[in-house]
Amino acid sequence: ENTKTRNRYTYKFQLHPHAIYKISEVRSRPESFQHELDAKHDKYERLVKLGRDITIESKRTIFILHRVISDPNKDGVLKEADSKLDLVRQKIKQIAEELVGEDLYQYHRAFTPGLQEYVEAVTFQHFIKTKTLLCLEDINKQLIFEETKKDVESNPNDSVADPLTTVSEKTQFEQSTLSVQVTPVDYLLGVADLTGELMRLCIGSVGNGDIDTPFELSQFLREIFDGFSYIGNTGPYEISRKLYTLKQSLAKVENACYTLKVRGSEIPKHMLADLFSTKSEIMEHDEGIS
Repeated sequence: ENTKTRNRYTYKFQLHPHAIYKISEVRSRPESFQHELDAKHDKYERLVKLGRDITIESKRTIFILHRVISDPNKDGVLKEADSKLDLVRQKIKQIAEELVGEDLYQYHRAFTPGLQEYVEAVTFQHFIKTKTLLCLEDINKQLIFEETKKDVESNPNDSVADPLTTVSEKTQFEQSTLSVQVTPVDYLLGVADLTGELMRLCIGSVGNGDIDTPFELSQFLREIFDGFSYIGNTGPYEISRKLYTLKQSLAKVENACYTLKVRGSEIPKHMLADLFSTKSEIMEHDEGIS
C-alpha cells in the first residue's frame, strides 16, 4: 500500500491487480527480447560459418577444374568436381534448414559470398562441359532439396499381438521441400567472377599448345561483357565494380588471340604463356598509372 498525506487527511490507495500484472509483463519483456536477439545472432554466426565453408569448397572445385587443361583424364576431373559440388550443395541445404520460417533477406549478407562463389564454380564446370553459360533457373533447380520426415503416431485403440502392450504405433513419412534460391544479383556477381577463371583457362590452354580455346573464350567473354554493358550504372554498385575486372579479363584474352594470330608462327608454343603473362603485367601497370 502507498500512503499520501495532504493537509490533515491521509489517503490510502492500492494498485489494481491488473496493473500489477501489466508492470510485471513489461519488466519481463526485455528478457524475452534478449533471448530472441541472442537466437538471431547465433543463427547469423552459424550461417556465416556455412557461407565460409561453401566459399572454400567452391574454390577447391575451381582449382580441380583447372586441371582439365593438362590432365588427359578429363572425365575423371569432371567427376571429382561433381563430388565436390555435391558437398557444397549439402552445405547449402544446411542453410535452407536454418532459414525455415525465417526471412531470407534478413540473413542474406551472412552467406551471399558463398553463393556467389558457388555460382562461379558451377558455371565454370558447365562451360567446360558444354561451352555455354548455365542460366539462373537451372542453378536454382539444383538447390531444391527433398526431405523425408518420419512421424510416429500412437493409437491406443488398435489391437496388438502382445497382450502386455496397450499402445500401437503407426509410422508415417512426410515429404518436405527445402530450397535456397540464388538471387539475380548473386548470379550476376558470380558470372562476373567466372570471367577471371576463363581468362586463366585461356592462358593455361595456350601454354599447353591449345590454339583454338582462346578464340572460343574471346567470343564468349565478349558476349558476357556486352550483356553487362547493358546494365551499366543502373544496377547495384557491386556489379559496376565487377565490370572493370571483366573488362580487364576480356582485354587479356583478346591480346592473347591477337598475339596468336599475328605472331603465333614466330614464337614457340612453350613460350607463349610466358609472353602473355608478361604482357598482362604490363597492361595492369599501365592501367594503374592512368
